[in-house]
Amino acid sequence: MENALIYRLAEGSLEAGRPLEALELLAPLVDELRDTAAGALLLGRAYYRSAQLRRAEETLARAVELAPSDPYARYLLGRTLQRQSRHADALPHLRLAAAQDPAYAGDRDACAARIAS
Repeated sequence: MENALIYRLAEGSLEAGRPLEALELLAPLVDELRDTAAGALLLGRAYYRSAQLRRAEETLARAVELAPSDPYARYLLGRTLQRQSRHADALPHLRLAAAQDPAYAGDRDACAARIAS
């Protein structure tokens, strides 16, 4: 199967709430996916949505490294850290994401409030 088709099928699986199915589709391409920002983000989303938070963190950190100005990659890395109760680590990523896209301001503020309490 062509890689572009696999990516589309994996994206569809994620949108349908089937992250494990997406990961199964992406398994043969993991090394290749980690070499591009879009690929790392797709893989990171699948890990995040399947609650594989350590893998999500590692993969999303790679996505941020490859595309530091991508607000969604940064946001999802921050949310991954939050889900691990690492609020202080999450806040800088959520701040940068919110600075680039105000839609993420609520999560930034909630994380900051959690640290302050």
